[in-house]
Amino acid sequence: MAAPGENLRINGDRLWDSIHEMAKIGPGIAGGSNRQTVTDEDGEGRKLFQKWCEDAGMTMSVDQMGTMFMRREGTDPDALPVYVGSHLDTQPTGGRYDGVLGVLAGLEIVRTLNDLDIKTNHPIVVTNWTNEEGSRFAPAMMASGVFTGQFSQEWVFEREDAEGKKFGDELKRIGWQGDEPVGERKMHAFFELHIEQGPILETESIDIGVVTHGQGLRWIECTVTGKESHTGSTPMPLRRNAGRGLAQITELVHNVAMDNAPNAVGAIGHIDVYPNSRNIIPGKAVFTIDIRSHVLETLEGMAERILSEASKICVQLGLEFSYQIVNQFDPPEFDKNCVKAIRDAAERLGYSHRNIVSGAGHDACWINEVAPTAMVMCPCVDGLSHNEAEEISKDWSTAGAEVLFHAVVETAKIVS
Repeated sequence: MAAPGENLRINGDRLWDSIHEMAKIGPGIAGGSNRQTVTDEDGEGRKLFQKWCEDAGMTMSVDQMGTMFMRREGTDPDALPVYVGSHLDTQPTGGRYDGVLGVLAGLEIVRTLNDLDIKTNHPIVVTNWTNEEGSRFAPAMMASGVFTGQFSQEWVFEREDAEGKKFGDELKRIGWQGDEPVGERKMHAFFELHIEQGPILETESIDIGVVTHGQGLRWIECTVTGKESHTGSTPMPLRRNAGRGLAQITELVHNVAMDNAPNAVGAIGHIDVYPNSRNIIPGKAVFTIDIRSHVLETLEGMAERILSEASKICVQLGLEFSYQIVNQFDPPEFDKNCVKAIRDAAERLGYSHRNIVSGAGHDACWINEVAPTAMVMCPCVDGLSHNEAEEISKDWSTAGAEVLFHAVVETAKIVS
């Protein structure tokens, strides 16, 4: 099947206008968005997306996790659909583009096909996955996780937010729990467009990131136990300072990540120190190590080295060390044919491009477990995301959407 001609282009102005029209729903306080999952604002954003899709001739299905599937029919009713999409929910102080760009670019694909009166053999389904962010209800990538069997639906329905409200109850309250069983759909392929959320593409003046892998991660929750005692009267040689163990393990994590650069990152983010008093030597520190790599052997080696050396540090300091893995997934490698479709589209359209690894998790990372999947990335200013100051240009969004358009349409096969 011949690839779409390079003259096939999306309407970049219409996409840009749609993004900023959606941003009027759940506006932040500093120009961004606050459309957290299964809030009233999320429900309102879903209704607007539904209206736009139905105006474009698509039909809607909603599964029991609230994920929206908007279908444009193909000429072959038996052909598996090509799926494209991302998420409309945001962080509490989120930007206008994270997730939203990928959903509305999928809508723009259908609008453009309608404008040009182009039919495809495979149906195209534009998807809004529920609760990708995980900011209000953990974990992140919740609906795609249930879809692919990573989490049980019953378990996620019981997840509570900071006010003790349950996810399942809130999904029903806003009226977006569908009847369709989760995970029964079969996909010909899945494509997701996303802002990079990092500085590489902008720094190198590259138009398109061709995402070959996602990063795997390990979240290791560690507990270092010493002895609480007075900061003024306890002799230095007799101290069992859990804070000192935390400090040395923090430096250890940094050094291990640096030793494995550029294919790895690592840091300690969440920290609780007890009793957290000015004049008491900490008796306990609980903290989470976050390490990531797109190379499984590297990730496993980092975890093994950190745990081994952290234990030795604590022995030397007279401290006890324990840990548990609280989150993990192995690095996904995206489908080579789907990746090639994206790379070929960028070349056909004359956009500069480079291979890139996604530093963040996305719904595509879970869907990759059950269907051929790939991602497109466009730059964002200063690599800033999960921040109301998140920014991209119209040219960047247009380029990303055009590459997505060509990859999706080539995979769905134009009917001449």
